[in-house]
Amino acid sequence: MARTTPPPQDEAYVERIVDIDVREEMQEAFLEYAVSVIHSRALPDARDGLKPVQRRILFSMSEMGLRPDRGHVKSSRVVGDVMGKYHPHGDTAIYDALVRMAQPFTMRLPLVDGHGNFGSLDDGPAASRYTEARPAPAALLMTAGLGENTVDFVPNYDDQLMQPGVLPAAFPNLLVNGVSGIAVGFATNMPPHNLVEVIGAARHLLAHPTCSLDDLMRFVPGPDLPQGGRVVGLEGIRDAYLTGKGSFRTRATARIEKTSARRMGIVVTELPFLVGPEKVIEKIKDAVQSKKLQGISDVKDLTDRKHGLRLVIEVKNGFNPDAVLEQLYKLTPMEDSFAINNVALVGGRPRTLGFKELLRVYVDFRTDVVRRRTEFQLAKYQDQLHLVEGLLIAILDIDEVIQLIRTSEDGKVARTRLMDVFDLSERQATYILDLQLRRLTRFSRLELEREQAELRRLIEELQGILGDEKVLLRTVSSELAEVAKAHGTPRRTVLLESAGVATTAASPLEVVDDPCWVLLSPTGLLARTSSADPLPTDGSRSKHDVLVSAVRTTARGEVGLVTSRGRLVRLSALELPTLPPTHGSPSLSGGAPLAAYVDLPGGEQPLTLVPVTQDSPGIALGTSQGVVKRVTSDYPARSDFELVALRDGDEVVGAVTLHTGQEDLVFITSDAQLLRFPAGAVRPQGRAAGGVAGIKLSPGHRVVFFGAVGRDTDAVVVTSSGSSGALPGTEPGSLKVTPYSEYPLKGRATGGVRCHRFLRGEDTLVLAWAGSTPARAAGGNGVPIELPPATGRRDGSGTPASATIAAISGPPPA
Repeated sequence: MARTTPPPQDEAYVERIVDIDVREEMQEAFLEYAVSVIHSRALPDARDGLKPVQRRILFSMSEMGLRPDRGHVKSSRVVGDVMGKYHPHGDTAIYDALVRMAQPFTMRLPLVDGHGNFGSLDDGPAASRYTEARPAPAALLMTAGLGENTVDFVPNYDDQLMQPGVLPAAFPNLLVNGVSGIAVGFATNMPPHNLVEVIGAARHLLAHPTCSLDDLMRFVPGPDLPQGGRVVGLEGIRDAYLTGKGSFRTRATARIEKTSARRMGIVVTELPFLVGPEKVIEKIKDAVQSKKLQGISDVKDLTDRKHGLRLVIEVKNGFNPDAVLEQLYKLTPMEDSFAINNVALVGGRPRTLGFKELLRVYVDFRTDVVRRRTEFQLAKYQDQLHLVEGLLIAILDIDEVIQLIRTSEDGKVARTRLMDVFDLSERQATYILDLQLRRLTRFSRLELEREQAELRRLIEELQGILGDEKVLLRTVSSELAEVAKAHGTPRRTVLLESAGVATTAASPLEVVDDPCWVLLSPTGLLARTSSADPLPTDGSRSKHDVLVSAVRTTARGEVGLVTSRGRLVRLSALELPTLPPTHGSPSLSGGAPLAAYVDLPGGEQPLTLVPVTQDSPGIALGTSQGVVKRVTSDYPARSDFELVALRDGDEVVGAVTLHTGQEDLVFITSDAQLLRFPAGAVRPQGRAAGGVAGIKLSPGHRVVFFGAVGRDTDAVVVTSSGSSGALPGTEPGSLKVTPYSEYPLKGRATGGVRCHRFLRGEDTLVLAWAGSTPARAAGGNGVPIELPPATGRRDGSGTPASATIAAISGPPPA
């Protein structure tokens, strides 16, 4: 190949040809391009989880003075500032990145607060001149500490300005928000996770550096997608967490209900990650027209801002809705797969990382950030203390200082004389010369002494952090806990080990009405067994084997769901997925979410399942304000009805089925008081009644548990204490298990006895339970948690728990 090199303009033109190797030229050019794309465009840094353009957007918004509590500015203004100063790759790429950080269906914790049309799953956003933006509260966590030497700064593209090479990142953004990108020879695709769960795993890794992947997965069992939905099959997730590569399937959340007086339909309320309703409707129409999908008469998109996603698929008469739903999963994006490829930059090089490696990179980075910030603050406070001490010396001998300054020829001489006479440093002397006369009052001297004492305390505290690695790690852990408390949200995605498909392909009349059990797990999964055989209690430990409720019924029978608003909602056992026969403890990992069958209003929580037959035993209810009620079983034929008339601000905290009427009713309050009294002390009432006084509460406290305990069984009381200011689920707290027999029987409407002594920093019971042994506990993700042995001190304090407990239950009924 020949390359022509033109001469300078002021010389006569003489053609000069340079021979080069085409292969070498192409290799060098492509290598430079590949490195640029990998480092400057497509792959995130494993430390802050941001691509360069995202990092530059957040830094530029911080430099522009934009804040979550201030007004929005035009997106085009942000884009122009980023492009002109830090990212010269075109406004389209910058605006696309800004839009993605503002979309709540893309980011689990959005970093940009957008105002205007920022697009949907089916449509793109408006132009940057029509939209406005400002940092979201989470963005401040990413940039906090930039001015305290926490990270290194590098020159921008034209060496005119400085920009951070990485942001301080007060939370593991790469795991929380996920990322996708395609570079030259590399691609990355990471799903979002729940902030509280990821921080819980990070704190556990800080405290136990040699922990296993299984230990971390007790905190993070799987992704938590912004749109919710269901993850079906967890083996691929564990493979991805172990090797950095894997896949999982996501399913839409759908339930079958009557859409008209004579027709059933499928109502879709959540779709797989990044799947929009218009795409689903298009695929359904294509499948119907090609005769691949039958039984669908119409599809309606009733989505709105008030009710969220609502896709109604009407099923023709004569077709089984469950069979149609299975075909929808197979033929449309209502079931989709997500391929995990955890590729990120570590030390400037792309690497494929497992979950523990990703978390290790972040906690090491965050530890270094906190160390550098502490060193910066220590130097700052030491310098400030140095000046304050010099100023105090000057105020003590202020007359001599004034006389010395007045008799000096100029400031330089005055500074030198101050240094010699009072043994001051040059900075102290200069500071004294700049002293304002109003600082010479007696009050100012007292202020300086208080400031001196406060600076010494801060310096000692910072030196303690730098001098002890354990204190440094505890500081990092406590800061992460504060982030989880302030910005954490509940899990949205349900994790299922199997598809949990209901075996109701035949019509209801063709299903044999055999006895069975309907089960409810602490994570809100419903299922029924294939028979009414006694539930096994072999003590095996698998996910979801802690049962909140187990009610005996028939395959074509009904059970009732009691809610916190005192309502009973009927559920058909036939619509629930059937668990396969098992020889171990029952596992509801193949169950279906409760939300697929019951649409509860905001703030109303499911409590337990109860029988609804007319000959069923009565129900006892307990409320947060200490009211107790026994409800007669004359239930109406309606699909839902009230069981108790609640007072304003009150709610039901527990509901139990009374099998004999000779049980004890038990209240446990937030100030650790337990009251047990005979169920016979409460007269049964009709549904319209409001109940009677159950326990006498102290001002400002409430009931945290209500239940029933049989007289002829061994039983225990489990109590867990903590701080009322902590975010639920972020602190394990103190745990205690006590024999139930240690608590005396008292009368109804009394105050009870103390059941737990609070430790320092604790002021409330966050969880309590009383029932038959063996007691079983589970975390928020359904994973079983071991309970300590029962002690004999009914008013003793607890011991630190190994993990946060979300639910406790006794053995399944025989």
